[in-house]
Amino acid sequence: MMSTSDYIGKEVKVIIDRPLGSIHSKHGFTYPINYGYIPDTKSSDGEELDAYVLGPERPLEKFTGKCIAVIHRTNDNDDKLVVVSDGANFSDNEIEKQTEFQERWFKHKIFR
Repeated sequence: MMSTSDYIGKEVKVIIDRPLGSIHSKHGFTYPINYGYIPDTKSSDGEELDAYVLGPERPLEKFTGKCIAVIHRTNDNDDKLVVVSDGANFSDNEIEKQTEFQERWFKHKIFR
């Protein structure tokens, strides 16, 4: 199993199961960005590795992009990749703002 930090700088394919504008089935919030998973992976929680897709401002079904960072949750066993279009860049502050809708409930660090 690859470490989540091994994905930084690599191109990944994301299957979007929670597109921008969709509503979380359990918690009721609306996704302000596309959110999905990397097929055929396994993260520490036993599920496929999750990914935030930053940049595209329309709902997507799938996305291929570059992993620029990992959000490592220190009080939960579920790291998240941050994936963007090739050439796009987001500061740690911008990543925090765009993922705050979900990450505000978890202690975390951004790794690059």
